[in-house]
Amino acid sequence: MFENLKDSGFTPRIWAVGALCRAIADALQARFNPVAVQGEISGFTRASSGHCYFTLKDEQGQLRCAMFKRSAQMLDFTPRDGDQVELQGRLGVYEPRGELQLIVEHLRRAGQGALFEQFLRVKAKLEAQGLFAPERKRPIPARPRHIGVVTSLGAAALHDVATALQRRVPHIAVTLAPASVQGAQAPQSLINALQDLASQPQIDVILLVRGGGSMEDLWAFNDEALAQAIVASPIPVVCGVGHETDFTIADFCADLRAPTPTAAAELCATPQAELLGQLQLVQAAMQGLTTQHLDRQWQRLDRAQNRLGRPTQKVSDEKLGLMRQEQRLQTQLQQVLQRKQQALAVLQDRLERSCAQAPQVARERLHRAQLRLEMLDPRLVLQRGFAWLADGQGQAIASVSELDVGQTVQATLADGRVDLQVQSKMHN
Repeated sequence: MFENLKDSGFTPRIWAVGALCRAIADALQARFNPVAVQGEISGFTRASSGHCYFTLKDEQGQLRCAMFKRSAQMLDFTPRDGDQVELQGRLGVYEPRGELQLIVEHLRRAGQGALFEQFLRVKAKLEAQGLFAPERKRPIPARPRHIGVVTSLGAAALHDVATALQRRVPHIAVTLAPASVQGAQAPQSLINALQDLASQPQIDVILLVRGGGSMEDLWAFNDEALAQAIVASPIPVVCGVGHETDFTIADFCADLRAPTPTAAAELCATPQAELLGQLQLVQAAMQGLTTQHLDRQWQRLDRAQNRLGRPTQKVSDEKLGLMRQEQRLQTQLQQVLQRKQQALAVLQDRLERSCAQAPQVARERLHRAQLRLEMLDPRLVLQRGFAWLADGQGQAIASVSELDVGQTVQATLADGRVDLQVQSKMHN
């Protein structure tokens, strides 16, 4: 065969194996690298060195891949066999075996590129609406009295937040509103929990927290409706989702973004020890001011005492004045008592005379009344020639109009009664 090629005028170069592998690698570098490829992981292993090895395949082929420790440490998820992934790297030749391999520099789940584009669209829309504006965000209370927490009951974030709050502010009340933090139902569940806490006036700040994960795991916190609910909350919201390098729409909308759930708890809760230290400083300052005030008052008292001189003479003078006042009061009291006794004696004398004269006066008044009564006796009138007329029924007759001619009437005189008959009548 070599002779035929020689006869044709073409003499092929004879390569050393290693040189040919390097030449092929250079050709791949110039032709393809960097390269991005999508496929399914198979045979994934992680060596003790931290390097990862696997095969990327689809229906039509497969490619050996290696991911060195430095790049593997940047993964936000643990790759598993069967995962559909997108990766970026450089094609090369593993010269000891002469095998084609892809050195992976970046690896992510398939579809995350589309998710990231969607994330950017939502972020731009909400930013244009002013939801991320710093002037809109409210200050976080330095010393809240009641803290609300929105997260999953089974999340590690709940344990982290509870531990941090118990360590720093065990005296502060905490209310948990459990919610799903991953999956299709998570956004509405988070909104409901957030609104539940926002309706409780005793709560001063709300922590919206979740542990780390892939973009897909954290996607619920990129929901537009959740962003609107965070902004509409009447209570300030601290968002602590994922790790320090993770960012979600909720982070931009919250009044404060924390790098981790633990940091969210720490940012809204001044340690109890620090508060006690501040109180001790205030107490010391107040004690110092009180001592200074008392010292100044004692000095004023000393100066006043010096101006007054010895107080014993002043006390003696006051006692003497009091004795004089007492004597005057006693004299006045005796005079008043004597006047009252004299007035009482006069009244008593009058009373005795009145009591002695009372029967005679009463008899005279009775006699006068008897005389007046006797003067009203109708018999005295009859004795002067008058008569009292009555009809047949004994009713008194006071007018001529009450009589009829021929009527019989009774006339009562001083010494008896007679029956009379009316012969005629005449009016005055």
